[in-house]
Parts: sequence; C-alpha cells; structure tokens
Amino acid sequence: MACTLHVAWDERLAGYDFGPGHPLAPVRVELTVALAEALGVLGEPGVTVAAPAAASTAELELVHDPRYIAAVQAGVPDAAFGLGTLDNPVFAGMHEASALVAGATLAAAAAVFGSRAEHAVNVAGGLHHAMRGMASGFCVYNDPAIAIRWLLEQGAERIAYVDVDVHHGDGVEAAFYRDPRVLTISLHEHPMTLFPGTGLPDVNGAPGAEGTAVNVALPAGTGDSGWLRAFDAVVPPLLRAFGPQILVTQHGCDSHRLDPLAHLELSIDGQRTAQSWLHQLAHETAGGHWVLTGGGGYALVQVVPRTWTHLLAESSGRPLDPAAATPEPWREYARARTGAHAPETMTDGAAASFAPFSSGYDPADAVDRAIMATRNGVFPLHGLVPAP
Repeated sequence: MACTLHVAWDERLAGYDFGPGHPLAPVRVELTVALAEALGVLGEPGVTVAAPAAASTAELELVHDPRYIAAVQAGVPDAAFGLGTLDNPVFAGMHEASALVAGATLAAAAAVFGSRAEHAVNVAGGLHHAMRGMASGFCVYNDPAIAIRWLLEQGAERIAYVDVDVHHGDGVEAAFYRDPRVLTISLHEHPMTLFPGTGLPDVNGAPGAEGTAVNVALPAGTGDSGWLRAFDAVVPPLLRAFGPQILVTQHGCDSHRLDPLAHLELSIDGQRTAQSWLHQLAHETAGGHWVLTGGGGYALVQVVPRTWTHLLAESSGRPLDPAAATPEPWREYARARTGAHAPETMTDGAAASFAPFSSGYDPADAVDRAIMATRNGVFPLHGLVPAP
C-alpha cells in the first residue's frame, strides 16, 4: 500500500556532532540518506523532502527547563546540566544543532497533524534520553518528547509512543509519566546490563496514569525470535486497547548483533519485521497517523544505513526487497567517508521467525518471564488478560 511520506532532512542536521571518536557519529545519518537516494526511495511518488526550521525557545520549553536551555546556549561545560561529560561533550554550535534536530521532528509532527502526509520521519532524531534539565546519553534536547507535547498542545488527546531502541526510552517516559493521554512503550535490554539502568517492568505510570508507562526489559543475548515474540506479546494488544490518534515511534537500531555498545542479537531482517508491524499498527490503531524518528545505532556502516533505509522505504509504503544489492557508488562513498567496506546487500539473510506468545508461556525461558512481568504489571490496567 503506497503511502504519503514527509522526510524532514537538511545536511545541516549532520552538525549534531560531538567530535572525533564519539560513538554518535553523524556520518551514519549521511550514509542513510545517501543510500535511500541511491535506491530511489526518496524519489518515489508521494515522498516529499524538505529542510526543517530549528525549534524555537518556546518550543524547547514545552519539555525543557529554561535554565537548562540557557546552559546549552552558553556552550560551556556544566556538570549540573550534564554538559561536558564523556557522553555529552560540549561542541561549537551545540544549541543550534540540537534545536535543528528538535525542529525536524516538530516538522514531521506538523506534517502528520496537518494531514500533509500520512507518515513523516526525522532519521536524525530520536534523542530520547534528554531530561527536562539535563543532557544524557548523547541527547541534548528530547525531540520525540517535544513533538509529542506539541501535538498535545494542538489538541491531540491520545498519543502512543513505541521505542525499539536497545536502551530504555527514559526521557520520553519521564516527560509523560503523569499524563494518561500518552502511552509510552519501551522494549530494551535489561537495565542490569545496559545504560541508563532504568526501565523495569514494575514502573508503569504515576497515580492517575497507571498503565501508560510500559517497559519490556529483555535479557542480554536476546535475538530475533525472542525480541519479536516480546513485541508481538505486548505492543499490538496495548495499542489496540489504548486507541491512539497518533503513533510516534523511535527506531534506534542498536539492538543489532553488531552494535558495539549493547548486547542484543537482532538482525537487519528482524528490525525490518518490527518496522512493518509498526506501519500496520499505525494504520490499524491510529488512522495511519505516524511520526517516526531514528535513535541509537553505532555500527555506522554495516547497520544504520541499511536499517533506516528500510524504515524510509517501509514508511513510504514501498518496502525494499531485502535481497536487493546496495549500489556500488554508495559502497564507494561509504568507503571514502569511513574507510570501511560497506555491505553488498540489504539483508543479513536471517529468517526473523518467532513463535507467537499465544502458543504458550514457558516459565523456564528468560524472554517469556520478561514478557509476563510486563503483561502482569500493565495488562489488567487496560482491561486485558495477562496470560497468553
């Protein structure tokens, strides 16, 4: 099914750059857009690409403390605001670059809310760790939270946010922990083994918003079959029960087995499957209103460009053949930019198969125990039965 897709993109988004050696290298986004262009994804009918404006101070203040914004604008290390750390070193133009990332996700939200496109994406966004008054985990301004708050200010009454990054979507959860209008679902590696050390299944919303914060904490080593089983067991039933008007998703691809900063074992093919499911769920539960962002992902050449090019193609309604070859000019460009040999196809060749949770619960299986911990904690609050 062909869809209309707006892509908020400007080469200036690569200015969100913490410097040489930092894991969040902007080349990953440059290579994504270059691959999508080389494969014709951005030239498909119904796909528009436009440069966004930077978020204004008032828009940033929808989520962030004015004192924190002033500290970012000052551009000097300040431990009180998480600035100048190894994760979040201060760089020239930090405020301007960060505000542009936030503005790109706002532009995507505005395109969907204004019905200029069914779906809209900012692949440079997804900076989900930033807190109200502090930078965290490579994230300065929390663009998904800003966009969600903006949508609420425009009159949206129910928004669902699904985060498939390997790290807990803590900043977005914190922003809406007391707001029953926003359902946040995060599937992530267990906090005992990964930053930010939060996201246990018994954390499910403040009084008055019980059940609107959902956390699926998966054991290190979980691969396609377990991860997809967990997604299938938790995400579709909750989205159907909640009935959002708009679906916002964060697509960090650091769940891949090659990612250097985490310990899950997904393939490109498993990540593609999740993208397809979320696309279907956007149409089924949210009238097709879908705002997408990128997120984490530190296998800069081998994973990020392929996964997010698949995301762009999927959200356009024209998914790519996973067996398609990556264009030789793109591989040469990637080698010139990074010195690394780029993959030759758009697939890892994985089956990405799984047994649905409805087939039965195995208490001896660590993934199934994680699934049941989440379902036991939140399903009854949505009128759902925890057992498969």
